[in-house]
Amino acid sequence: MIEWGDVYKVVVAMTPLYVALFLGYGSVKWWHLFTPEQCDAINRLACYFTLPLFTFDFTSHVDPFAMNYPFIGADVISKCIIVLVIAFWAKCSSKGSYVWSITSCSLSTLSNTLILGVPLLQAMYGQMGEDLVLQSSVLQSIVWLTILLFVLEFRRTGADFASNTTTRDSIDLSGEPGKDLEGDEHIVVSSTRPSFWHLMKVVWKKLVKNPNLYACVLGLAWAFPSRRWHLKMPNIIEGSILIMSKAGTGTAMFSLGLFMALQKKVIACGASLTVFGMVLRFVAGPLAMAIGAIIVGLRGDVLKVAIIQAALPQSVSSFIFAKEYGLHAEVISTAVIFGTMVSLPVLIAYFAVLELLP
Repeated sequence: MIEWGDVYKVVVAMTPLYVALFLGYGSVKWWHLFTPEQCDAINRLACYFTLPLFTFDFTSHVDPFAMNYPFIGADVISKCIIVLVIAFWAKCSSKGSYVWSITSCSLSTLSNTLILGVPLLQAMYGQMGEDLVLQSSVLQSIVWLTILLFVLEFRRTGADFASNTTTRDSIDLSGEPGKDLEGDEHIVVSSTRPSFWHLMKVVWKKLVKNPNLYACVLGLAWAFPSRRWHLKMPNIIEGSILIMSKAGTGTAMFSLGLFMALQKKVIACGASLTVFGMVLRFVAGPLAMAIGAIIVGLRGDVLKVAIIQAALPQSVSSFIFAKEYGLHAEVISTAVIFGTMVSLPVLIAYFAVLELLP
């Protein structure tokens, strides 16, 4: 049974996040230390340096030989259920769209497994809970965040092509933009929309330059031999990684505070979208995980851990990527801030209800 001391440990884990958030918010809102362009640069620092090294650091310390494969299978099934439901909604509903499908998947699948998940699940279920949430975090980094990066890059690349085509279409043969032409004089039109495979080629060229794509893979590549033969990473390499990785979550939350300060309202996306995000985060995610867990036959505490870790608040990394790729960053930021604030009573409620199960 979770006790007040365990709750205090979770609060201790949460508080530094809001200290970094507060400093980022105040540095723009009250102290005027950064311009919007500088705020973007700080977000890119988190996106391409501190977060990838943070991911590599924790992944390199997991034990890949102790994975609970039914638990991982349940996670995969739950994510597939969410993708199928959202795809059906986007196809059949008048309110559905490709871009909202990306954001909805992010809201319902990507959780804060490390910062809050580890202390919380350790308090609830001991070492077993901590081990399972770490496995979930590895899977999230190597599979789901990679897929998110791909679809975000695909969307941005397609938008860039469309923007360039529109620009060229407005230029006449003499090179004068915006001039109305008549008769046999048409506008210079780019040949055709780029083929799917050409677009894919451009996307992969961009992705191979993104360190987030390699961080978890390289971490696992080190975890296998280090666990098998009890190898220790050289201090000079480990120190070089740690000096940046320890700043991963801090810079991400600081960037989130900067973004908040640049908005007109603290809850930038409004009340209705906030409720929408909370429902996806705390209801849809755990429900899909419960279905996946039942399909693979999870029972007992493993089933309970699977559901609770799916109800953890929004991943900070998902905001960094949303900000970098310019897709509903205001919705994701609200999900991170507000979701983290309300997560503790929600998760304790889940724990209490699940304890009633045999």
